[in-house]
Amino acid sequence: MESRRLAVISNRLPIVLKREKRGKWVTEPGSGGLVTALGPVLRNREGLWIGWVGTNEEETPSGPLLNDLLSRGTRETGYSLKPVNLTREEVGKYYHGFSNEILWPLFHDLFSHCNFDPCYWEAYQGVNNKFARAVIENTQESDYVWVHDYQLILVGRELKRLGITRQAGFFLHIPFPPLDIFLKLPWRFEILEALMEYDLIGFQTTRDLRNFIGCVRALLDYQVKGTKYLNSIIHHDREVIVGAFPISIDYREFADLARTEEVAEKAWIIHANIPEQQLILGVDRLDYTKGIPERLRAFGHALACYPDMRGHISLIQVVVPSRTGVEEYEKLKQEIERIVGEINGRYTDIGWTPIHYIYRSLSRTELVAYYKTCEIALITPLKDGMNLIAKEYCASNIEEKGVLILSEFAGAASQLHQNVILVNPYDRQRTADAIHSAFVMDLEQRRSRMRRLRRSIQRHNVIDWVNTFLRAGISKDLRDFPQAELFVPSQ
Repeated sequence: MESRRLAVISNRLPIVLKREKRGKWVTEPGSGGLVTALGPVLRNREGLWIGWVGTNEEETPSGPLLNDLLSRGTRETGYSLKPVNLTREEVGKYYHGFSNEILWPLFHDLFSHCNFDPCYWEAYQGVNNKFARAVIENTQESDYVWVHDYQLILVGRELKRLGITRQAGFFLHIPFPPLDIFLKLPWRFEILEALMEYDLIGFQTTRDLRNFIGCVRALLDYQVKGTKYLNSIIHHDREVIVGAFPISIDYREFADLARTEEVAEKAWIIHANIPEQQLILGVDRLDYTKGIPERLRAFGHALACYPDMRGHISLIQVVVPSRTGVEEYEKLKQEIERIVGEINGRYTDIGWTPIHYIYRSLSRTELVAYYKTCEIALITPLKDGMNLIAKEYCASNIEEKGVLILSEFAGAASQLHQNVILVNPYDRQRTADAIHSAFVMDLEQRRSRMRRLRRSIQRHNVIDWVNTFLRAGISKDLRDFPQAELFVPSQ
């Protein structure tokens, strides 16, 4: 792979600006697999990361103070950080509006949640133009530009409109909808045409890839050639490569942390507080795509159908606060808490509570302690791009005694399906049956399944994902694509 500088473009920078109670501004490192995976590549290539600082322009420190904070962040990360400042109105209409009230629900096949306000589209175009100008100001023609996720689909288009040439790739971290759903987007042609301005487009799964190719064929009538897992689209006088690149996690980070004394101590406390029971874990950000109410009802149904579970299993449901203050999310939180109350009220007995509900963020150490401790993970999104929680659970399960129950609509299902219990989260009875099957599964079968899951995730980790995408992006021709190194999940 050519040694070229890499510029990563995402909605948020890999640092967080926070104002302490006394008014002092500080920086904190961002978390997540993307930051972990891209950090070494950016440092080795003297790269840069362009993104929003996370606060409204009206509230963000400016001048020397902001420069000092970003310089501090650059020293901590080892690569350059370039901010894009957004006004309060832009955050409301571009981020909360078009990105999260239109693209997010639509791309998750939940179009009834969409708010197709025309003013959102104008703001979305304007902010993507802002990001494009930041790319122009901070990159050179020889740099490789990697744009991330649904908030910034138009950046490639805006670069071309500004007369700037950059070799650029785009990766979508959420699902891409089928044609009948995508057709409901008023700006469907603009979105597809904008994606055609990238040299490489990456999706999480082959299902997303097929959906995208189907939309291109139906709406743009461009020539498409290639294989089941990799295609090229002939667009005017140029070729756009389109492929499936399943994202993963830093396996070693989770496995190593699970072996630490700190995690072992927290894991012991969890089981000491809920003794002599199998623990089943659900971890989700508060969002209607995660299927939390459906999961809770299925667990309650399992208790009704299988009395042998009562008093011997408890569900720990962690909900991480998200988009606080948004009415739809407040209603979802109230619904979750109502269902938890109903199930606990019906089945709680002396010394046993069916559901332990946690509504807060967990530290990485706490989270891994729950992963390590809980005998069953219940990961049942209604739709998900990949769902890295499922992979984190397996990597942290160093004793290899856990069982993973996974929604067939999670992107991870295409890789992990042979060694998990697959469920349709809308099917309450079969999900309840799956919970009981996991509850009674013998240790030998548990270890056999988990060992294979961990081996697959270890082999196809987040570093491999980065390297595969960049090799594909810097290749000049479809025939140069390293297909032998591309992880292709079974379907």
